Amino acid sequence: MPRFHCPQVLLPGATVELPADVAHHLHVVRMQPGATLTLFNGDGGQYAVTLVELGKKRATVHIDAFEAVEVEAPYAVTLAQALPEGSKMDWIVEKAVELGAAAIQPLAAQRSVVRLSGERLDKRHAHWQGVIISASEQCGRNRLVQLHALSEFKPWLVAPCPAPRILLSPRATQSLAGWARDNPPQAVTLMIGPEGGFTQEEEDAALAAGALALSMGPRVLRTETAGLAALALFAGAWGGI
Repeated sequence: MPRFHCPQVLLPGATVELPADVAHHLHVVRMQPGATLTLFNGDGGQYAVTLVELGKKRATVHIDAFEAVEVEAPYAVTLAQALPEGSKMDWIVEKAVELGAAAIQPLAAQRSVVRLSGERLDKRHAHWQGVIISASEQCGRNRLVQLHALSEFKPWLVAPCPAPRILLSPRATQSLAGWARDNPPQAVTLMIGPEGGFTQEEEDAALAAGALALSMGPRVLRTETAGLAALALFAGAWGGI
């Protein structure tokens, strides 16, 4: 059944107008009045609705029922991802949503080639938010992943963090898999470096700030692979898939 994000108050029995982009999509795919859809507003659960009216730029639906459906992981993982090259961040954000990340923290690290600021940063942040919404519609999540504002690495590192920080490093001697087996499900923050990884200075600063250095194994993973593999590892060890 088609699923769409509708960021407004949704109440069973009400008739509401859908966002313009959703109405346009329904018009393009030639959806007909009487069709059933699923809406979610990001506050949890979803709503079964019936399409009442559809025009080129406007659509209304009747909200039939609320469904208390949740597919969130029983722990919260924040993916602190240093900016990679090109469109890799789009891929990372999309797959992190599918794999159950609770939040994404973009970081500007020393080896990050991409530098964002001003209007360009605003556009990328809005684009990533759109990726989160699309991925949530596709994978069945009813709560949106929290997208934090881009932060420079050092200021972010010294800011208070309620969850343990895990630095994925090929130089670490303890494995993430072993640590996950030995510890109960809990909120964690995964720190993923850009192409070339975090610098030694950054790793030393992270460790001095209390981060735990863990390894993903004997092979060096690309920046767009490491965080996603770690999310999948947590899901296998702690549940969530």
